[in-house]
Amino acid sequence: MSDTNSQTGVSESTFSDVVFSLRSWWSSEVVGTVDQKAVIEKRREDCLLSARYLLMLSMSAGIAILGLLLSSPAVVIGAMLLSPLMGPIMGLGFGLAIGDFSWTKQSAKSLFLGSLLSILFCALIVFLSPIQTVTSEIAARTQPNLFDLLVALFSGIAGTYAMIRGREGTIVGVAIATALMPPLAVVGFGLATFNWTVFGGALMLFVTNLVTIAATAFGLAKLYGFRTALTERQTRLQFGVTLFAFVALAIPLGLSLVRIANESRAQGQIRGAVLDSFAKNSRLSDLQINWDADPVIVTATVLTPRYQPRAEATVDRAVERIVGDEVQVTLTQVEVGVGQAAAERAQLAAAQEQEEASVRRANELARQLGLVAGVPDDDVVVDRQRRHAMVRADRLEGASLGTYRILEQRIAATEPEWSVEILPPISTLPPIPFEQKPDGEEGSATMAPTAKGAEALATTLWAAQRIGAPVELSGPVELLAFVRRELEAAGVVVRDGAISRNGSVVTPSWSDASDD
Repeated sequence: MSDTNSQTGVSESTFSDVVFSLRSWWSSEVVGTVDQKAVIEKRREDCLLSARYLLMLSMSAGIAILGLLLSSPAVVIGAMLLSPLMGPIMGLGFGLAIGDFSWTKQSAKSLFLGSLLSILFCALIVFLSPIQTVTSEIAARTQPNLFDLLVALFSGIAGTYAMIRGREGTIVGVAIATALMPPLAVVGFGLATFNWTVFGGALMLFVTNLVTIAATAFGLAKLYGFRTALTERQTRLQFGVTLFAFVALAIPLGLSLVRIANESRAQGQIRGAVLDSFAKNSRLSDLQINWDADPVIVTATVLTPRYQPRAEATVDRAVERIVGDEVQVTLTQVEVGVGQAAAERAQLAAAQEQEEASVRRANELARQLGLVAGVPDDDVVVDRQRRHAMVRADRLEGASLGTYRILEQRIAATEPEWSVEILPPISTLPPIPFEQKPDGEEGSATMAPTAKGAEALATTLWAAQRIGAPVELSGPVELLAFVRRELEAAGVVVRDGAISRNGSVVTPSWSDASDD
C-alpha cells in the first residue's frame, strides 16, 4: 500500500515538474522574446479613424460587391488586398486583453464607422447597378456554417501571431479580410434590394466572424503575456467589462453555433438515411440541403449497382422524421458496377455530364438570343463562368425599342441564374406623355407620366443604358426636369433640346446618333 502511495506521489511530482518546466520555458523563450511595448504602439496606430482608412475600406468594399455581383472569385479576392479591417479588430482584442478601454473604444468606433460606411457604399453601388440578382457568390455568404467559423478562427490565429511576432503584412491582412469583407458587402446588397433574408444571414456571418477573430486576438494576447499594471479594483473592473463585452458579442455567435451544430448533425443523419436505402456498396456522390427553403429541399446523387424504384419515397419519409417537418427530396440514382474503380468512373462521368449540360444550356441560350436578335449564334457573347450573355441585335422589321426590351425580359425570366443583355439597334425613342394626377392635398394635382408614359420612360432608360449614348430631351420645362432626374439617377447622360411652355409630352431622342 505504501509502495502504491509512493508511486502516485512520484507521478504527481513528475507531472508538476513537467508543467513547471513548460511554463518556465514559455515565459523565458516565448513571452520574454516579445517586445510588448513596440507591438502595442504599432497596433494603436492601425486603429485610428483616418481618411486613408475610410477610403481604402470603401474601395475594398466596392471591389468586393462588384466581384459578388459578377460572381467572380478572382475580383472578390482582389478586394482583400485593400481592406484595412485587420487594424481595429486586432486593436479590439488587444485593448480588452490589457485593459486599455480608451484603445478598445477607439477600435470599436473605427470598426463600427468603417463597417457602416462599407455597407452603405455597397448598397449604393447595388442600387445603381442593373444587376441585382442573388449570385452563387452572394448566396454562399448568407448561411454561416462550420467552415466559415474555421476560416475566421484560423485567420484570427494567423493575424494575431504575425502581429505579436512582428511579421504582419499584406497576406495577413488578406486572411482577416477574407472572413469579413465579403459578408459585409453582402449585407449592403441585402439592404439595397430589401432582401432581409440575405441581409440577416450575411450580418450574422459578419458578426460571427468578427467575434471569433476578436476573441482569438484576446486569447493569444493573454497567452503571450500582454498585461498592464492594474490595481485590484481595476483588475476586477477589467474582468467585468471584458466579460460583459464578450457575453454581449457571444449571443450571435452562440446562435450561429447552435444552428451550425444542428444542421451538421442533421446533415450527417440525412446522409446515413440516404445510404441506408441502398446496398452497402453504394456511394453518395453529392448531397445538397437548402435549409432556408420552405419546405427544406434535399438533393442527392447516389452511385448504386442496382436501381431502387422506391428509394426516393423511403428517403423522403426518413428525412421528414429527422427534420421534423415536411421536406422535398430529389434523388438521382446512377447505376454503376460494383467496386471502387467503377464508382470513381461513374463519379467522373457524372461530373462530365454536368459540365456538358452547362455547355448545352449555354448553347441553347445563345441560340435563343441569336434567334430573337436576328443574328447568327456565333455573334452571341456567352461567358459561362460569370453566367452572362450579350448580343447586338440586328434591325427587325416593325420592331421598336420596346420590342427588344420585352424580348430581353422574356429570355431573362427563363434563365434566372444568367444576366442577359440585348443591345438594340439605334431607332426612335418613344414619346413620354404626362397627365395631371392628385397629389394627396385637397384640390391640388401634379403632372406625372401616364401608364403609357411610364412604360416609354422605362424603355428610354433601358435603351440608353444598353446603347450607351446621350439622350436629348424636348418639351415643357417642368416635365423635362422629372424625366432628366429619372434618367440621370440611372447614369444616363442627358442633354437639353427644344424647350416649350405648354404641352404634356416629353420627346426623347438620341443626341450623338441619328435614327436610321
